[in-house]
Order: sequence, then structure tokens, then C-alpha cells
Amino acid sequence: MNRMIQDLQTRAMLAATDDEGMSTAEYAIGTIAAAAFGAILYTVVTGDNIVSALTGIITKALDTAVG
Repeated sequence: MNRMIQDLQTRAMLAATDDEGMSTAEYAIGTIAAAAFGAILYTVVTGDNIVSALTGIITKALDTAVG
């Protein structure tokens, strides 16, 4: 009986500390975080202030005389 309890305790300990499948969860969280960051970055870059600032920089660079 004592041996059976020890076996059950060992199995419970291994089940509690098993990390199998953990990398899948980490990849899923990383993918969600990357998608959220991309959405925020897209929102910021396509905002009116950023678009007008980038257009101004590009226009100024193209109007600059070389030489």
C-alpha cells in the first residue's frame, strides 16, 4: 500500500512539473503580441500626422538641389 502511494505521489509530481506543450503556448502568446504590436504600429503610421510628416520629409529631400 505504501509503495502505491509513493507511485501516485511520483506521478502527481511529474504531471505537475511537466512542461510539455509549454512552447506552443509561448508561441501563441508571442504571435498574439506581435500581431497587436503590428496593429498599433499600422495605426500610428497611417495616422494623419505621421503621413503628413513623412510626405514633408520626402518632398523636402526631392526638392533639394545637388551640387
